[in-house]
Amino acid sequence: MENVTMELAITPLHEAHTDAGARMVPFAGYSMPVQYAGLKAEHLAVRTAAGLFDVSHMGELWFSGSGARQFLQQLLAGDVDKAGPGRALYTCLLNESGGIVEDLLVYGFEDRYMLVVNAANRAEVVSIIERSLPGDVTFEDASDVTALLALQGPQSDRVMGALGVDLTGLKYYHHTAVRLGSTDIIVGATGYTGERGFELYVPAGAAMDVWNAIMVAGQDFGLLPCGLGARDTLRLEKGFCLHGNDIGPESNPVEAGLSWTVGWKTEFHGKAALLAIKAAGPRRKLVGFTMEERGIPRKDYAILDAQGSRIGVVTSGTQSPSLGQAIGLGYVEVSHAAKGSELFIGIRDKAIKASVTGIPFI
Repeated sequence: MENVTMELAITPLHEAHTDAGARMVPFAGYSMPVQYAGLKAEHLAVRTAAGLFDVSHMGELWFSGSGARQFLQQLLAGDVDKAGPGRALYTCLLNESGGIVEDLLVYGFEDRYMLVVNAANRAEVVSIIERSLPGDVTFEDASDVTALLALQGPQSDRVMGALGVDLTGLKYYHHTAVRLGSTDIIVGATGYTGERGFELYVPAGAAMDVWNAIMVAGQDFGLLPCGLGARDTLRLEKGFCLHGNDIGPESNPVEAGLSWTVGWKTEFHGKAALLAIKAAGPRRKLVGFTMEERGIPRKDYAILDAQGSRIGVVTSGTQSPSLGQAIGLGYVEVSHAAKGSELFIGIRDKAIKASVTGIPFI
């Protein structure tokens, strides 16, 4: 059989990562930095000071025209009216069975909307949009001309202040337009780490200048460049779902604890199936658990009861740098989902004790 090597895409900040000695890995079709100084150092920098991430692999999709709001409302499970000008909404795009095709952000502006989607799902989401796009909606995929930087951590406001940008009044899940030097930037407070911070949507051609400016400004505030490794441990400590691990087409918002992202009074694709699931009650639930014995839970490890019967599956797991112990997310039968429930994780033919502790972990 012929071997086919897929060429990885690179972000506009690729040179910054290689110059800094980052370890690069394939991720969602891109060459991305997984770590620089080390996962633990980067993780703790975000919890105590600040970290800067390149998340330019994410997709940015724009919608305008008289029918944009109605189109997005029919497409998405959330109440799009909550994404008014200057506000953002986290919600899902569902299939007919109520499964999560994608979880995404909606940024609302005076005359348009921006969807921020995962790189791995961008092509599928665009295909769904283009198949159903009405004539009164203008659609633009700006992903390839947009860089996305995430500045996260309690010192984020001070870092931006050192650059002459005052974001202290920007509330969580709001966004604004700023000018950094000669570059116009959209800044959102919709982070994935659970810390104060900002997402900077930057023209791709200006990405290196903005990255370098932030790194210089952050020197006095403990800022470190951070990779995908720390991004994953940070989001897991806060119990945030990762598409492809904790959520996907075979899971739904009800069982995943994401019912709050659904606009139940609105009409959207997949609503009938989701209402039926809600009425009947889910058969399983996504829970947060903490290991009580030595062992790291990994994706797809079996979750067992005290008798050794399989009752679920691990979807995410790690050694928490903040807590110094192993934590995880996983789906379990509803009868074992209550806080305090005893679980066992199947690790290398051993059943390692854990308990449901809920989320967030910190």
